[in-house]
Amino acid sequence: MDANLSDEQLMQNYAAGDDHAFEHLYSRHKGAVYRYFLRQCSNQATAEELYQDVWVKLINAKDRYQDDAKFTTWLFSIAHNHLVDWYRKQGRKLEDVSKHDEMPETEAHANWQPDNDFERRRLAKVLTAAVAALPAEQSEVFLLNQEGGLTVKEIAGILNISHEAAKSRYRYATKKLRQRLEAEKRNE
Repeated sequence: MDANLSDEQLMQNYAAGDDHAFEHLYSRHKGAVYRYFLRQCSNQATAEELYQDVWVKLINAKDRYQDDAKFTTWLFSIAHNHLVDWYRKQGRKLEDVSKHDEMPETEAHANWQPDNDFERRRLAKVLTAAVAALPAEQSEVFLLNQEGGLTVKEIAGILNISHEAAKSRYRYATKKLRQRLEAEKRNE
């Protein structure tokens, strides 16, 4: 059954003509890819456009896919490069991006789990503000890890930076998020 296959095997099957394999890949990763774009740009319509473009790029590149890296690394490389290209066409840099109003669950607040929906929504707003306040380089590494499930090594490859630089950016991002959450907790 397709649902039990790895992403890499599904992509190989899709490249060989199995359209059901694409459906499984899309189902598995559509949310993460969309949230990545939504959190990297301030406009929902832009995020939706970029999101659709990435899936079209994946479809067009299916014959060139090689599973020498994780599928998610390949997918988020396409997403990152498309985002950078889009901002270049706008005459802007990725660093100029403002963040959206939602946040993923993160290890940064794994120890602080609110008891009710009101507190969860309040926490989401606090985290949104904290991620929006991060430098772009830190927020991108953080979001690629949280949304894409990518390792620091994979992120370094996507962003074309050293492993240590990616690790440092992630460490600084999580430290700042923890500090913000602890400050919020003290203010309760």
